[in-house]
Amino acid sequence: MRAPTSLSFAFVAASAALLALTPPTYAAKEKIVTTVQGGGPVLAQANTDRRRPGKLPPKRFVLPAVESSKVPPPAATLPRETIPVPDRWRIVEAIGVNAKWWDPYNQNVMKADRPLFGEWFINLAIISDTVFEPRRVPTPTGTAGTTSPNQIDQFGDTKQNVLNENLIVSLSFLKGDTAFRPPDWEFRLTPIFNYNRVRVEEKGVLKAHTGSNLTRHDQHLAWQEAFVDYHIRNVSDRFDFDSIRVGIQPVQLDFRGFLFQDQQLGIRLFGNRDNNLWQYNLAWFRRLEKDTNSGLNDLVKDVRKDDVIFFNLYRQDWPVLGFVSQGVIVYNQNRENDDFFFNTNEFLERPASFGTELQRSYDVTYLGYNGDGHFGRFNLTTSIYHATGTDDVNQFSPFGESADIRAWFGAAEASVDFSWIRWRVHAAYASGDDDPHDNREEGFDAIFENPIFAGADTNYFTRQAIPFIGGGGVQLTTRNGMLPSLRSSKEHGQSNFNNPGLILWGVGGDFDLTPELRISFNANRLSFDNTEVLEFVRNQGAIDDEIGYDLSIATIYRPFFTQNVVFRLSAATLIAGDGLRDIYRTSGRDEDRFYSILANLILLY
Repeated sequence: MRAPTSLSFAFVAASAALLALTPPTYAAKEKIVTTVQGGGPVLAQANTDRRRPGKLPPKRFVLPAVESSKVPPPAATLPRETIPVPDRWRIVEAIGVNAKWWDPYNQNVMKADRPLFGEWFINLAIISDTVFEPRRVPTPTGTAGTTSPNQIDQFGDTKQNVLNENLIVSLSFLKGDTAFRPPDWEFRLTPIFNYNRVRVEEKGVLKAHTGSNLTRHDQHLAWQEAFVDYHIRNVSDRFDFDSIRVGIQPVQLDFRGFLFQDQQLGIRLFGNRDNNLWQYNLAWFRRLEKDTNSGLNDLVKDVRKDDVIFFNLYRQDWPVLGFVSQGVIVYNQNRENDDFFFNTNEFLERPASFGTELQRSYDVTYLGYNGDGHFGRFNLTTSIYHATGTDDVNQFSPFGESADIRAWFGAAEASVDFSWIRWRVHAAYASGDDDPHDNREEGFDAIFENPIFAGADTNYFTRQAIPFIGGGGVQLTTRNGMLPSLRSSKEHGQSNFNNPGLILWGVGGDFDLTPELRISFNANRLSFDNTEVLEFVRNQGAIDDEIGYDLSIATIYRPFFTQNVVFRLSAATLIAGDGLRDIYRTSGRDEDRFYSILANLILLY
C-alpha cells in the first residue's frame, strides 16, 4: 500500500520540478486598485493568469501605484463648499463685495437691490431738471400802455426768457419680489421742489394789472405722486395678475400723449392675461388744480369738478408680431359752471374770456384706436379719436344755447432705421369748426395733452403758449400742446370745441453719431383746418389758413452712456405763413420772427 503512495508523490514532485524549470508564458504579477468599506482606495495583489493555448489574455486598465500619503481623504472629512448667508440678495456681501449707498450701479439697498428688512425694499430716485429758455413769442401790449411808447401796435416786444428748476425726489416702499410680477405692496411719494423765473419786455403779461414788474420769481412745492399699489392676485402660473392703485399717479391714455397724459388723483384697476398678450386699465380720475406758474399739482386749491373715466385694452403682437394695438373708451364730465376762477396771476381762467363768456359744463366721450410697433423693418405709431357729446353752452350763441360735439383727430408717424440713422415722416389732423354759430361744435380738443410727436417740445408750435390777441384771455396754443384749441390755459382751462383745428405734416431724422451723442431735426408745415372761428372772434375777414413752417434741431449728449447725466440743447423757429401774419401783424419791426432756444440739464441718481 505504501508503494503507490510513494510513486504518486514522486510523480507530483517531479512535475513540480519540471514546471519550476520551464518559464511561464504569462506569470507577471500586477498591482490593481480596489476599494474597501470606508471609501478609501487600497492596493492589492492580482493573481497570475495563464494564457490558454491559442488565445491572448484580456487587456485590463491598470492604475499606477499611489502612495498612501497622497490618497484623498474620505468624503466625510471634506470642507463645506457653501457658505450660509442671511438671504439670496446678500450673496455678494458674503464674498466681500460691499456696495456704497451713493453708487446706483452696484448692489444698493437704496435702489431696491436687496431688502431693507424682511421682504420690504426701498427705491430712491433724485432728479435735477434745469431748463433755460430764451424765446420770442407774440406779446400783447398792456391795456394802459407799453414799454415802447412810440409804437401804436397791439403787439409789443416779443423777447422773453425763462429759467425753471425742478428737484424731484421719488421714494418707493415695496414688499415682495418684483423679478417676475408686480410687488405685493407699493407706497410711493414724489414731491417736486420748483423754482421759476420769467423775464418779459411788456407790462401786463406776468400779472393782469399793467403796473406789474417785468420779472417774476416764484416757487412751489408739489406732490406729483402719492399712491398705494396693491397686488390683488396672480391668475396664472406665468404671473398674469390683477392690481389696484389708489392716489395721485401717472396716467397716459395712448402711446404719444395726444389725449390725456398727466399725474392726477384717481383709482386704477389694471392687469394682464394670456401670458401678457392682453393688458387692461379701468380707471376713474378727478383732476387736481395746477399751480399757475410751474404747471405742477397744487393740493392747496380745491379739487376740480372734472372727472375722467376710461377703459383701455392692449393686444400684443396684433395684427402682426411686434405691433401693439390698443382700443380706448374715455368719458370726460365737466361741471365747472358754478363759479369764476382766477389764476395766481389774476387772469380769468373759467369761464374763458371768449365769446359770450358764460359759465358752462360739458359731457364728451372719446372713442379711440392706437397702435405702436413695427412691420418688418418699418416702425409705425398711429392714433385716431372721435369725440362726441354735449356742451351745455355754445360760447358763440347769443342766447347761450347748447351744442352737440362732433370732432375727429388722427396722427401717424412712420420711420425706418439705416444703421445709426432713423428717418421719419409724420402727419396729424384735428378737425376744426366751420360754423361757430350753429348747434354743432366740430373742433377737436384734448383733456390734457403732452404730445411726443413731430419733434415734441423741441419744435416751436408745440413748446410755446401763443396768446390769441384780440380774442380775450385765451391762447392760440397751450404750452407743450400742439392743438390750436383757443383755451384759457391747459392747466386751468376747460376743453374748447369751438376752434380752428390743425393740419400738420413733416419729416424728421435721428442721427446717433456716437453712443453719447444724438442729433435730431424736424421740419413741419402747419395750417388751420377752418378759420371761421378766428375770423369771428377777431372780427376780421379773410384770415388765411397757413400757419407756417416749424423748423427745429436738437442735440442730446450723454457723457457716461447712461441717463444719469443728460444735456439737451435745441433751437426752433416758426416761419410765419399768411394766416399767422394776418393774426399777428406788426408795423414792420421784424417781430414776427419767432424762435426759441431750449437748454436742458438732467442729473439723475
